Amino acid sequence: MSLDLTEPNVQEQVISLGTLVADLLGVFSGSVLGALLAERRKMDLMGFLVLGLVSGVGGGILRDTLLQVGPPLVLVKPAYLVAAFTGAFAAFLFELRHGPTVKLLSMLDALTLGSFAVAGTQRTLEVGLSPGTAVLIGIITASGGGIIRDVLIRRTPTVMRPEPGYYAIAALAASVVCLAFSLMGHRRLALAAGMAVGALVRLISVRRGWRLPVKRSRQPPRKGDDFGGPPDSEQWVKP
Repeated sequence: MSLDLTEPNVQEQVISLGTLVADLLGVFSGSVLGALLAERRKMDLMGFLVLGLVSGVGGGILRDTLLQVGPPLVLVKPAYLVAAFTGAFAAFLFELRHGPTVKLLSMLDALTLGSFAVAGTQRTLEVGLSPGTAVLIGIITASGGGIIRDVLIRRTPTVMRPEPGYYAIAALAASVVCLAFSLMGHRRLALAAGMAVGALVRLISVRRGWRLPVKRSRQPPRKGDDFGGPPDSEQWVKP
């Protein structure tokens, strides 16, 4: 059996320069935020790199896998890994969670969300899918990496926690604005406008403490599963 070392024939990726820049910006800032969770959990350098990488490129991998237009960009464009690992190393080398950089982190969080949302929306339009699909993929791109990261550290994903600050709604706003300008033929303006709107919705909602409503149960919680059954440690059928 011979080993084939010839260069593989990889399908050409469909992505504009503006979308690529927005995507890489989200990868870098997302990896910084992911790596800071490793600092909070007292992880070593490998923990920083893993959480930073997952946060930075996880949403993009989900997006490119769903779009089915070739391998994920992170696997064929080295700039993605460079941006992700640079962000993770920056979080490891510099003190970012205290002092004047704290406000910068909130802006970085909003920028990450807006960047990923518009990059996902624009890339979906560039491969020829429908506007509705573009909005959906934009939201998935913005939240996918954070969901994978939170699952790895056994934490309820940010997008589903009842905390101040709209996350999915901010991603939705960014995607819709990006879509509207793109359909009018202003693709470069679409990226900037969508990113700005998504970031502003996120920042304002966090500052004002806005959150989505939480269902109030009239009955006190009881032991067992979510549907009133016995806990997992008990047997459904007793002898």
